[in-house]
Amino acid sequence: MPTLFYHAGACSLAPHIVLEWTQAPYEAVAVEFGSAELMAVNPAGAVPVLREDDGWTLTQAGAILHHLARKHPEADLTGGDELRAQAELDRWSSFFTGDLHPAFFPLFTPQRYTTRRDEADREAVQEAARKLVRKRLALLDAHLDGRDWILGRRSVIDAYAFPMLRWAGKLLPEGTQGWANVQALHDRIAADPAVQTVLAREEGA
Repeated sequence: MPTLFYHAGACSLAPHIVLEWTQAPYEAVAVEFGSAELMAVNPAGAVPVLREDDGWTLTQAGAILHHLARKHPEADLTGGDELRAQAELDRWSSFFTGDLHPAFFPLFTPQRYTTRRDEADREAVQEAARKLVRKRLALLDAHLDGRDWILGRRSVIDAYAFPMLRWAGKLLPEGTQGWANVQALHDRIAADPAVQTVLAREEGA
């Protein structure tokens, strides 16, 4: 069966959720960054990695999510088959891949974004990142006004958003309470039984 290699709390949570939503058999394997097991399936050392039955592997969260949506049309996770619905899926996938996800990088590893090593400089880098995350969340919040789901109905894009909303809740001093629509989306996804199954698995890993 397909195997997902994931690291608890990482963006690999998104395809982990989608695999559970499809209700198709799969295996989930927890890996550590830099481990031989992870490097064997992805020399870049990043998660997620999806390995299909025939040994073919796919990396990059966005690509895996698109693949799973197309592989399991019965799960109805694309947001729609119309041309513009497909474009909206691509647009929001690009937003999370290229805008929101990278905004968190300086929060996780501020030392990569400055040549100085004093604490004040690292804090300045992180505060700049927090401001950028807030701007991205404001865009998402405005889009969600009047919508329960990012594409108007539940899709892989909502799963993609979820780990980043969890990061924002933990890494912003104010959490996500200031963006009511974003917080509502987070809570809606978190209440899903399949999501709760995945979170219990990852947190117990």
